[in-house]
Amino acid sequence: MANSTFSDEEKAAMKEAAAERRAAASRGTGSKKVQADLQDCLDKIAAMDDADRAIGEALHAIVTTHAPDLAPKTWYGMPAYANGDGKVVVFLKCAGKFKMRYAEVGFQEWANLDDGDLWPTVFAVATMNAAVEKKLTALVEKAVRPA
Repeated sequence: MANSTFSDEEKAAMKEAAAERRAAASRGTGSKKVQADLQDCLDKIAAMDDADRAIGEALHAIVTTHAPDLAPKTWYGMPAYANGDGKVVVFLKCAGKFKMRYAEVGFQEWANLDDGDLWPTVFAVATMNAAVEKKLTALVEKAVRPA
């Protein structure tokens, strides 16, 4: 029988999500909330190991440059970027945090990546380089393009 319990890393992420919801509720709205959410996102990126941090910094630069309407925040303790309704569109799942061999850049259902009846929504990123950055830029731009 398979073990159906959550890993320690998953439990920690769920606790972080609960803390994020509490913090968001106490921040209200406005520029102070936006600045606090941005700082939380930047702090998560700064705390990553070197490989994940390179990916996080590049993704942050891509999103803030090519999808400036998305707001930085954290989501389950990971950097994420949300639309005007507060829905996460794109996020980074760190390899180091979950003891995986690669990081993942994922897109939620609010991303406009639709391509027929089947399309990918999560992309493995082993290392950041110019080619990966170009592909991620195209994905982020497509994700925020009107459907």
